Amino acid sequence: MIPSAFAYKRAGSSAQALELLAEHGEDAKLLAGGHSLLPLMKMRLAVPEVLIDVSGVADLSYVRDEGDAIAVGALTRHHDVNTDGLLGAEVPLLAHAAGHVGDPQVRHRGTIGGSLVHGDPASDLPAVVLALNASLVIQGASGTREVPASEFFTDFFETAVEPDELLTEIRIPKPVARGWDFQKFTRRAIDWAVVGVAVCGGNVALINMGATPMRATATEQALAGGASAADAAEKAADGTSPPDESVAGAPYRQHLARVLTRRALENAAARA
Repeated sequence: MIPSAFAYKRAGSSAQALELLAEHGEDAKLLAGGHSLLPLMKMRLAVPEVLIDVSGVADLSYVRDEGDAIAVGALTRHHDVNTDGLLGAEVPLLAHAAGHVGDPQVRHRGTIGGSLVHGDPASDLPAVVLALNASLVIQGASGTREVPASEFFTDFFETAVEPDELLTEIRIPKPVARGWDFQKFTRRAIDWAVVGVAVCGGNVALINMGATPMRATATEQALAGGASAADAAEKAADGTSPPDESVAGAPYRQHLARVLTRRALENAAARA
């Protein structure tokens, strides 16, 4: 399918991107890697009148040690997240998971910020930032605010970012727990996860088990109470509402969540 007609604007900086957003309001969409937005436009599920291309905004692509946190620019590409030495040493969960996003083409063009703002509960990195207790830095005309990942994903394909705002940075607090793991079950390597699990210390986050990425709170509470990995994993699907589709029904996804959570918890314990 072919997208509806749109105007194209190219931003040279984050400040210019915000100016363009303020000018065009809800009629505009930001374009970074385009792997989330363009398919929606082709299916006419998104019909922006203006595309603001931020792919060349270099000041939002970085990985920095900020002392009490690791800061990742929102336009850092998945490949760069995956191969960055600082992230590999300090936040291996994020680096590892970024290497499992899509295929090489997606990883070399897609950005971590684009993945998070898209808000797809079947996407890998939203669950990862939840497990890491990360916070998201959002900039707008009225200033900058920092939103915990637990409050960032508000509904299906919806986040805390307003139409005139821009996600600029992901901040991961130190110290990051040494015990971590990432599990994802897919039909093919390039597919969205049928179910996935991200574990960091006692934090467990689930992929594609509800309208938003979510924490497996019953499992986390069981772990905090001293339960074994196997017993805690049995509670992974508690309180979830996964999609019930022909490719994978809800009961099957809940079963997968328990299986993958046990694997992730056992692997995380071995790394701790």
